[in-house]
Amino acid sequence: MIETDKPDIFLVPATVLGRDLAPRLAARCDTGLTADATRLEFDPENTESPLLYVTRPAFGGNIFGTIINETKRPQMTTLRPGVMEISQRDTTRIFEVEKRPVNIENIKDSVKILEVFHRDHMAVDITKADIIISGGRGIGDNFHILRECADILGAEVGGSRAAVDEGRIAKDFQVGQTGKTVKPRVYIACGISGAVQHLAGMEKSDYIIAINKDPDAAIFGVANMGLVGDALTILPLLTEEIKRYRERPY
Repeated sequence: MIETDKPDIFLVPATVLGRDLAPRLAARCDTGLTADATRLEFDPENTESPLLYVTRPAFGGNIFGTIINETKRPQMTTLRPGVMEISQRDTTRIFEVEKRPVNIENIKDSVKILEVFHRDHMAVDITKADIIISGGRGIGDNFHILRECADILGAEVGGSRAAVDEGRIAKDFQVGQTGKTVKPRVYIACGISGAVQHLAGMEKSDYIIAINKDPDAAIFGVANMGLVGDALTILPLLTEEIKRYRERPY
């Protein structure tokens, strides 16, 4: 399709399959690839051959780099799911889905899967959760308190990079620039200061509740509701209140 249609830009979702496919495809097409993009922009002054400005995390998420591909086509990038706002449907525009038959009988792949290891916790995908309770360095080794509240709410538990680095929670549950980008209906940030890398992964949540001892914590700048206090004290109270609310007679 790339050889026949010669697209100027080719986007691939940064899913497990996309991250495997995109670099192989870029190599076969002799073009560059920017992986794990979090922002896409165009140069407004160049309308004839628009350059795609791709922003992605670099140096472990400590800085953001913007990358362009000036000489090769197509301009390829893998795009992290959840980082783009869903546009309103435009009924004035007409689109057609073009399906093309593909014959894979003559395709030989030199890569073979020898064995697949299954991990139980991989069944949980926090990017699809409606409610997420995340903990940071301030939670310490008390993530069980977050899980107790999450079980009552039907929520999932996430963590900041600091919590992951300290071994408090698995990498698969990390929220942030170098982790997962989430957009739940409710995001409860507990003991999280609000570093820009973490905010990039959750600031588009529908409703953000922040609990932190520091009244000047950056997380309060994006929160819809902020509670200044110890999350390890507040969360058990919330858990008990939810229990009482559900047990009351109607």
